[in-house]
Amino acid sequence: MKIIIIGGVAGGATAAARIRRLDENAEIIIFERSGYISYANCGLPYYIGGVIEDKEDLTLQTPEGFYRRFRIKAKVCHEVTDIDAKNKTVSVIDLKTGMRFTESYDKLILSPGAKPVLPDFYIENERTFTLRTVEDTLKIRAFIEENHPKTAVVIGGGFIGLEMAENLAELGVKTTIVQRGKHLLPTVDCDMASFIHASFRYRGVQLLLNSSTDKMSMIGDKVLLEIADGQQISADMVVLAVGVAPESTLAKKAGLELGVKGAIKVNSKMETSVPDIYAIGDAVQVKHFVTEQDVLISLAGPANKQGRIVADNICGLDSEYKGSQGSSVIKLFDMTVATTGINEQQAKASGYEYEKVILTQNSHAGYYPNATAMTLKLIFEKESFKILGAQIVGYDGVDKRIDVIATAIRAGLKADNLKDLDLAYAPPYSSAKDPVNMAGFVSENIKNGVVKQFYYEDISSLREREDVILLDTRTPFEYMRGAADGFINIPLDDLRERIGELDKTKKIYVMCQSGLRSYLATRILMQNGFDAYNFAGGFRLYSSIKNEELLSNRCYSCGMEK
Repeated sequence: MKIIIIGGVAGGATAAARIRRLDENAEIIIFERSGYISYANCGLPYYIGGVIEDKEDLTLQTPEGFYRRFRIKAKVCHEVTDIDAKNKTVSVIDLKTGMRFTESYDKLILSPGAKPVLPDFYIENERTFTLRTVEDTLKIRAFIEENHPKTAVVIGGGFIGLEMAENLAELGVKTTIVQRGKHLLPTVDCDMASFIHASFRYRGVQLLLNSSTDKMSMIGDKVLLEIADGQQISADMVVLAVGVAPESTLAKKAGLELGVKGAIKVNSKMETSVPDIYAIGDAVQVKHFVTEQDVLISLAGPANKQGRIVADNICGLDSEYKGSQGSSVIKLFDMTVATTGINEQQAKASGYEYEKVILTQNSHAGYYPNATAMTLKLIFEKESFKILGAQIVGYDGVDKRIDVIATAIRAGLKADNLKDLDLAYAPPYSSAKDPVNMAGFVSENIKNGVVKQFYYEDISSLREREDVILLDTRTPFEYMRGAADGFINIPLDDLRERIGELDKTKKIYVMCQSGLRSYLATRILMQNGFDAYNFAGGFRLYSSIKNEELLSNRCYSCGMEK
């Protein structure tokens, strides 16, 4: 059996190695357009920033090493230009020599990945860059080492854009992010993104949110960008990171059926619409595990899993891809942001009736030194309590909590089931009541009517009502340092003695720093005949969102104060 694989990065390299493990006699050939195979795409920004010092560390295998280990021919700088599905051949060009030839196959695996989206205004020159391949990375790093840029603009606030901005800022380059949407990192919601914005601004990164670029030009050795509102910004270098599109040109020419955003349609066995042709990775359409909708999810984890599944099916095993849920984690300076499933915005768009839990808790036991706060947002279906997704922003232990919730989603656990998880505990690593368990406790309390919640978006309308009391249960010192407008202060420890100061005919909306003291206050109030509601997320979340709103209203899109 002869297998040809187009694309030798995550999915393609995984498929090739798995096929060899299952079939020692198969002839396997990889054609990779770039000069590298099996490279760490996700690590590229960190080589630019100097965190990864040796470029050799970016590649997990070389063509020579791949052949020695697996007897697989990996031909780099070779581009497949056409697929003849009827005759089961591919047309190939050696990009170094220009030589053209055809190669036959019994099975064909497409793993072409994705390509950067290039808007009409983009001008390619020595000061403008995209980041997708090792070659792109080397080009950017060489430019920085040779030219020592003082200013940079990153267009796009997704994973690649933020990682590039972080690494440029760490190199001392004054960096600006231009983001079309109203917040960075679209995988999270606006409320959680406010923490990200604060972190970037603290490091001196300028944010141009709700902004887009109309025109790019060169003025001497500067790149000049014109922003849609008429503002202009110049920089020594520009990195374009507005997103990626599936590299499906070859598949389209071959007559394969395409789906969402031009992605290649495949079934659960990763088979395309043409017999003996499979497709994997960033170029394929998959089912979202939570919503069961057709989606495009460009992540390394799913690509590697799909590569293994294709190999299994080619070699006679029965293997299926169960769908993607978009679990991800990203380091942004000292902060970690992680997600799984869908966010609140996506839940609304998908038509879900949902509830959410937002809580702030320490990464480990508070009495053990250096505990840091993390904010966890859990989204679940209102009636069934099916977990739809989660987002966590913090500094330590974020990754392990999101992995627990990702596993819970995959296992079909309900939101209130999280309380039952038997998670490892020791003071340096967690609290006896882990944040994941706490999310389950709150979910159970909602289910049983023990607690009722309100959210940031409710506060402005609540302030206008005469039938409510807004109550802050923090200490007087905390209250004096900053409080939400309209909230009166009665510390939790004084509430029982001062409960007579509150009008029982009015609804009581309670806030504290993290949500725990306000929850305790609502329990006291409810058992004394009050209708009480707990603020989800606490004042920590409120102040982060409020500060972001104030900054947005005080600044032009260029970042200058009005």
